Amino acid sequence: MKHVSRVFLLIHKKEQLFIIGLCCLLFPSLLIAQNDEIDEKFEKFKELFTFYPNKRRVAQDSSLYLSKVIVAPVVSFSPETSLGLGVGSKYLFKFKGSGEETRTSNMPISLRYTLNNQFIFFSGFEIFTNQEKWVIEGNILFQNFPRLFFGIGRDTPESNEEVYDSFQALFEPIFLKQVFAKHLFLGGGIRYNRIFNVEIENDGLLAQTRPLGFNGSTSVGAEFAALYDSRNNILNAQNGVYLEFTHGFYGKALGGTHKFQLTRFDFRYFKTLTNDAKNILAFQMVGHFSHGDIPLSELALLGGQEIMRGYREGRYVERNLLAGQVEYRRQFKNSRLGMVAFLGTGDVSRNGFKFNNLRPNAGVGLRFLLDRTENLNIRLDWGVGDSSNNVYLNLAEAF
Repeated sequence: MKHVSRVFLLIHKKEQLFIIGLCCLLFPSLLIAQNDEIDEKFEKFKELFTFYPNKRRVAQDSSLYLSKVIVAPVVSFSPETSLGLGVGSKYLFKFKGSGEETRTSNMPISLRYTLNNQFIFFSGFEIFTNQEKWVIEGNILFQNFPRLFFGIGRDTPESNEEVYDSFQALFEPIFLKQVFAKHLFLGGGIRYNRIFNVEIENDGLLAQTRPLGFNGSTSVGAEFAALYDSRNNILNAQNGVYLEFTHGFYGKALGGTHKFQLTRFDFRYFKTLTNDAKNILAFQMVGHFSHGDIPLSELALLGGQEIMRGYREGRYVERNLLAGQVEYRRQFKNSRLGMVAFLGTGDVSRNGFKFNNLRPNAGVGLRFLLDRTENLNIRLDWGVGDSSNNVYLNLAEAF
């Protein structure tokens, strides 16, 4: 297993160098080539993958929102998955009777297979009812996902690295009702997270240390949720505030294997720096705090393609996580191209956080505007951690 993980790492580095080199060659030519004719050709090409379920009804009633389903091949890259290929769709719509006061609902679905022999089915949805009286959000995930394990704690050495394989089924719907103010929502939901068919090294670190849930677990619980969301666009906000707080109670009454509590928060702030909205400052801070008999699958993971980019997801694992990042986003005028620069810090901890222990990360990225109406980007990021660097290719912003 450890030999296989070293091979994965070698493949990752070669692919990263290829992707970075290709973009360095293509980006200057794309920047020069941007003009109305190319833009028009791209729109025609994109229409081949775009379907409009209510096009006839909109032609008869102009007050309806023109819903769209974008179906296209999916190409993604991260150090956790390597190169991923598959198909994805994104359903963008509004309910009948919703106008400009209601933001566009987003229901993405993707199915990918990666060079690490992983398959991933995922949908992370956010639905607004008329006049945003209700928000329905959540995640559906089913995957076979080889993961890296270095031990539990903030000081685990790189030499501990081992790979273990498992299946995961996650179902997490949350229903929130607008209360007191336009952008404030309160509610709750359920969360089901099962890890099964786990394969580990017989004499490896997991087998020796045997943390709770190392050979599989089922988490079933009820979540209380609060949300404040004033973002002007849920896919790529230019201004507004997003704050989500959830607290879950997990037990064995409904089939869970462990009893614990899990608290999470996600705070984001977006500010337009110029009148043309081409320069954006974005800030995010996240927290993950657990109490009780927490299984391995529910521990906080530092790193990944969304926050602390540059660190492989799960490089450091513990009960608690606190991390933040700031990102400057710039879109070039009369162009679909853009660039970002980001800087962040964070850490995992069992009992408390110390300022001197915070780990840094930084990076830059390229953007290509896929859909002008929804402000949807394809992103390519290069992140650097304290002793690692990684490349990420995906759809939509990191946050």
